[in-house]
Amino acid sequence: MSIWEYANPVKFMQTSGRFLPWVVAGAVLCMVTGLVWGYSTPPDYRQGASVKIMYLHVPAAMMAINCWLMMLVASLIWIVRRHHVSALAAKAAAPIGATMTLIALVTGAAWGQPTWGTWWEWDPRLTSFLVLLLFYFGYIALWEAVENPDSAADLTGVLCLVGSVFALLSRYAALFWNQGIHQGSSLSVAPGERMSEVYRYPLYLTMLGFFLTFVALLLIRTRTEIRIRRTAALQAREARS
Repeated sequence: MSIWEYANPVKFMQTSGRFLPWVVAGAVLCMVTGLVWGYSTPPDYRQGASVKIMYLHVPAAMMAINCWLMMLVASLIWIVRRHHVSALAAKAAAPIGATMTLIALVTGAAWGQPTWGTWWEWDPRLTSFLVLLLFYFGYIALWEAVENPDSAADLTGVLCLVGSVFALLSRYAALFWNQGIHQGSSLSVAPGERMSEVYRYPLYLTMLGFFLTFVALLLIRTRTEIRIRRTAALQAREARS
């Protein structure tokens, strides 16, 4: 069985319909358990109770970046192989990624204010995240502005390729520039920087919860986009007849 079979809308709808309830159940279980567990952990000796914001901030930031990279892969599949499901999946993912980016920025500001003493700083990672959010908005707007779906998929694919630079900068800005107030990776494996198990395990669970939430929302939105495309095709056929 080839993975390209799922580029067929009928096959995709059948398969995603079977998996969707399980993904939703897993997302709810991981999110609720992870957040309750995380917010019951003791305050950090340096950051106090504000450290618990990471259970929203870190998973949202992770998914904000990975969502754009998923859109890039889907867009490249569309450009190379012209599979409509991949283009619709990229379109469906954009509002989810924009929401994740916005959550990361808001929670980052809430976390930074007591830690850094300011709500915002033009730190390389923060700035690249803000630019990434603007790319998400531009991507969504471009889909709405172009009437022909195939042309819109082509143009947004190019935009996705350009925006991927900022997605990578958002992830690795602290390494590219040896400056800025943003802390290093919360899950660093470097000696002496590894997070305590008290905080690490619930964070893993919330990260899994955010990932499953993204997958569930992506499947729901992609299925909706396929139905919209089918409805438009039927209406066009009826108009011609």
